[in-house]
Amino acid sequence: MSVTHTSRAPDLLEEVDAFSAHNYHPLPVVLERGEGVWVWDVDGNRYLDMLSAYSALNQGHRHPAILAAAQAQMGRLTLTSRAFHNDQMGPFLRELCEATGFERALPMNTGAEAVETAIKMVRKWGYEARGIPEDRAEILVCENNFHGRTTTIVGFSSEAQYRRGFGPFAPGFRRIPYGDAEALERAITPETVGFLVEPLQGEGGVVVPPAGFLKRAREICSAHQVLLMADEIQTGLGRTGRLFCSDWEGVRPDVLIVGKALGGGVYPVSAAIADSEYMDVFTPGDHGSTFGGNPLGAAVARAALKVILDEGLPERSDELGSWFMDELRSIDSPHVEEVRGKGLMIGVVIERGSGTARPFCEALQARGILAKETHGQVIRFAPPLTIEKDVLGYALEHIGAVLRA
Repeated sequence: MSVTHTSRAPDLLEEVDAFSAHNYHPLPVVLERGEGVWVWDVDGNRYLDMLSAYSALNQGHRHPAILAAAQAQMGRLTLTSRAFHNDQMGPFLRELCEATGFERALPMNTGAEAVETAIKMVRKWGYEARGIPEDRAEILVCENNFHGRTTTIVGFSSEAQYRRGFGPFAPGFRRIPYGDAEALERAITPETVGFLVEPLQGEGGVVVPPAGFLKRAREICSAHQVLLMADEIQTGLGRTGRLFCSDWEGVRPDVLIVGKALGGGVYPVSAAIADSEYMDVFTPGDHGSTFGGNPLGAAVARAALKVILDEGLPERSDELGSWFMDELRSIDSPHVEEVRGKGLMIGVVIERGSGTARPFCEALQARGILAKETHGQVIRFAPPLTIEKDVLGYALEHIGAVLRA
């Protein structure tokens, strides 16, 4: 990483501080360019991106095929709203359904929108198909969950900061301990319509549930006519070493929720995916989005999905992630409590006696490695799935030096 003497960053950081809401605490680096696994700041310093925009950049920065699809579509048509059809949405939804094995998909923009879509669908199915009394449908969620930032979603979070000052919250949700299948079965009532779960908790600290949890949850939900809703916004599309994290246990959810990498790091695209039995509860006027399914987003998502499948990114994630985790575990550090994860979604847990993970991320930034802390004690490593093994080896040298210091 080159050394600069006159930096543009302080003025830009001051501008953001003056005009932005203070709802984030980013590392003090100002990026202006990216390509593949690398990014450059405004002073020309190069960094290895080990966060991938919270797994939205599984295909890397500015993947040529995705950029080409975006540029071609921008030259034709970018937005129609759902008042009219466009020639990209149908092919996009067909390809998404073929890749995931479901019958229908409802396109949205952000992950939180897709979660809200799934909640509405499952509730309405409960009223129409199961005859649950009006306004009594209940969805079970997990402690330590993260499904987005809308008021409905933060209302069922167990994180006090996510809730504080934003109530009153929507009823109809109850929490169970994450990874506890017996608690799930005990919590189900005649009014329970769905179980919303992350197959691996990302924002919660890269928390991996006990082996067999998701498979047992599938069995319990099926036995009680409860829809299993898998939030694969971060864990899906190759990130954990399978196309979807649920695939590790051979589990097919009733509702699959995707986002982030579906937009290829170029454009926000998300979707709730399910079979017709559940999706057909929606009728015209029930739900919508001006931008959901727009031709630009659809064209980008088609290319983004194709890159994941054609380049074998889930397989790369599995192979490289296993090796990378083994190497991280071999680092002799007094600060590390645990290394956990699947594929290239990895958390290094810092011992509380060593402070928080933030100073370690700052030390990595000084060495040209960009990672970010989550839940205070965890350094999250989630590089683009296109990363090469030798580049991961380069990262390990610096990570080892920081963790041993």
